[in-house]
Amino acid sequence: MPTENLSDLLDQVSESSTGGIDDLIGDLERLRGKLQTDGERIQREIEEYRRLSQLVMQLTKGISENVEKVRASADRPQGEPQE
Repeated sequence: MPTENLSDLLDQVSESSTGGIDDLIGDLERLRGKLQTDGERIQREIEEYRRLSQLVMQLTKGISENVEKVRASADRPQGEPQE
C-alpha cells in the first residue's frame, strides 16, 4: 500500500473519530444545559411547595382555633360570660 493511501486512510479515520467526539461533546453540553434548567425549575417548584405548605399549615391552625372557639361557645351554658 503506498504511503499516500495510508496517510489518506489515517486522515479519514482521524477525521471521522474527531467528528464523532465533537458530536458527543455537543450532545453532552446540551444535556448539561437541560439538567441545569431542569434543576433550576425543580428548585423553584420545591420553594413554591414549601411556601404553599406553610400557608396551608397557617390556615389549618386558624380553622382549628376557630372550631375550638365555636365548640367552647356551644358547650357554654346560656348566660355564662365569655372568656
